[in-house]
Amino acid sequence: MLSLLSAIYGKVADIRNALYDKGIFESHDLGARVISIGNITTGGTGKTPLVAYVANILAARGEKVCILTRGYGRESPKKRVLVSDGENVLATATESGDEPFELANKLLGKAIVIADADRVAAAEWAKRRFGITEFVLDDGFQHRKAKRDVDIVCIDATNPFGGGKMLPAGRLREPLHNLSRADVVVITRADLVEDISNLTFEISNLAPDAEVFVAENKIARVVGSEEFNSKMQSTFAFCGLGNPENFFELLRRNEIAVNGSLAFRDHNNYSQKDIEKIETEARKAGAEVLLTTAKDAVKLSNFKFEIPCFVVEIETAIEDQDRFGAMI
Repeated sequence: MLSLLSAIYGKVADIRNALYDKGIFESHDLGARVISIGNITTGGTGKTPLVAYVANILAARGEKVCILTRGYGRESPKKRVLVSDGENVLATATESGDEPFELANKLLGKAIVIADADRVAAAEWAKRRFGITEFVLDDGFQHRKAKRDVDIVCIDATNPFGGGKMLPAGRLREPLHNLSRADVVVITRADLVEDISNLTFEISNLAPDAEVFVAENKIARVVGSEEFNSKMQSTFAFCGLGNPENFFELLRRNEIAVNGSLAFRDHNNYSQKDIEKIETEARKAGAEVLLTTAKDAVKLSNFKFEIPCFVVEIETAIEDQDRFGAMI
């Protein structure tokens, strides 16, 4: 049954793309340069750190940058939310969604962040109000209603194509041959696999005109109410990500003693019961502190922790960053 549904899903995706290619479905000019950053699979691929990375490059050039995002998991998904005006964060994580809220805090002074399912309408409004010169479409590869100047696709080296099956049997959002639309492919988390040569070859066959870059996620800092000592303190890690094992492996590769871990569903809305469960498991593991991601942390501020909880801030590092910068 799942195979049949996947075949139908893939066929519908191809028909939709063909209608855009032929101009039957219209793609709208947003009135400024547009860089789209997206995935061909569901789940975490390291896209959010790359959005921040690109926004930082554009802001450093003096561009007026606006990130347009749907804001997955927010309380009113059809409502437009100005998450940040570039100088102040104006919404909560509940109102905006966890990833837009994280980006808004990370990019204060550098980018405006708007959560809106209708990114074309949001762009028109933002252009009038803020004089935007560069839009960054977060999760925009399938959002073909908006024209883009550069189409960037993230592919996770640890699970590149989600088993090679379409939703709902697998994690592909559209058939792999549609990767040919990409101008740039960024292989993320390349440091977590031994050899990416076969993956690079496969991507080159699927997207022969795309520039391919290799990236890794790095720990920028670990933030908490006290100083964190990775060599002395045993930890318990938890997160609600599309690919939680990548976070746990990142900690281990940075020689952080991870005594145990707990994964929640992606975009998990935490409760005090969740916190109690985390701390119970941490005590069983003999952990002294908790570690989580910045994406999770934005939804934890109202909860009481008995065990110190530290936030691991992650950033993207791209090989050949000058060439990448020239592409955007």
